Amino acid sequence: MPFTTSEPHSDADDTREAPQMRLVCLGFGYSANALVELLDTRRIDVTGTTRDPEKADSLHRRSIRTVLFDGSKPSPALADAIRHATHIVVSAGPSEQGDPFLWHHERDIVNAEGLKGVAYLSTIGVYGNHEGALIDERTSCIPTTERAMWRLAAEDAWMACGSRAGAPVSLLRLAGIYGPGRNQLKQLAEGKAKRIIKPGQIFNRIHVDDIARVIERVLERPASRIYNVADNKPCPPQEVVEYAAELMGVEPPPEVPFEEANLSPMARTFYGDVKRVSNRRLHDELGVRLEYPTYREGLKALWETGRWKG
Repeated sequence: MPFTTSEPHSDADDTREAPQMRLVCLGFGYSANALVELLDTRRIDVTGTTRDPEKADSLHRRSIRTVLFDGSKPSPALADAIRHATHIVVSAGPSEQGDPFLWHHERDIVNAEGLKGVAYLSTIGVYGNHEGALIDERTSCIPTTERAMWRLAAEDAWMACGSRAGAPVSLLRLAGIYGPGRNQLKQLAEGKAKRIIKPGQIFNRIHVDDIARVIERVLERPASRIYNVADNKPCPPQEVVEYAAELMGVEPPPEVPFEEANLSPMARTFYGDVKRVSNRRLHDELGVRLEYPTYREGLKALWETGRWKG
């Protein structure tokens, strides 16, 4: 039975075999898309939210139930999907006022009788600036930007909601995301790549396909835990651009001192914190082995398969 933004789901009308998982993706973005591509969709029922009517139509054509949700008011269709959910993945970011899904649907989440677990996609930005020191999940969070402060508050709110719902909430703190259509190879091809030099600057990255694998694992093994989802090689950003240029057989863009770089306020925040992130808990507790443990494996695979174009 197709799902629309106006029709609630009816168990009585569904003659298919009951799916083993009813997954609700609150914010169907880049990482949620990679997750659904990884999962066996014959065994799951997926609902995703979006603000964009055109994207909703596109998801619907892929047999993904779609709910238009802009955060301004509750959605009966979303309430119904949450009521039937076995798992929830949250990838939409909060605002200064908090998380819009919790504003309008926290009661639905708490009352979802079949809910087994929640995966909340956060950011390593909540740790703040640790001057290049190695950090793990026990490190104190000292966020340096408003967005990171909002994320940290949203983490707490979701953990509290999960406690009330009796469902574990896994907090996945993601490093800088790259993958198909979002990578230095594409930036070089479009003439948008920048080789910005800021002495001492290092940070981690993570391929979106590895994010999907981590989400899959925490949905299989729900636990109220924090996991750093990052690669094995924090490094300066210019190093990644140089390797991408090497793969393509082109000259890298000229070096630009950070002080002279023409960056958006958002892009500039990525250079504000310096930290090296440990992903040991990811390996030791979840048993995850990254397919792309460094940017070199990730970019090489994107280049050789042509997936870098998106």
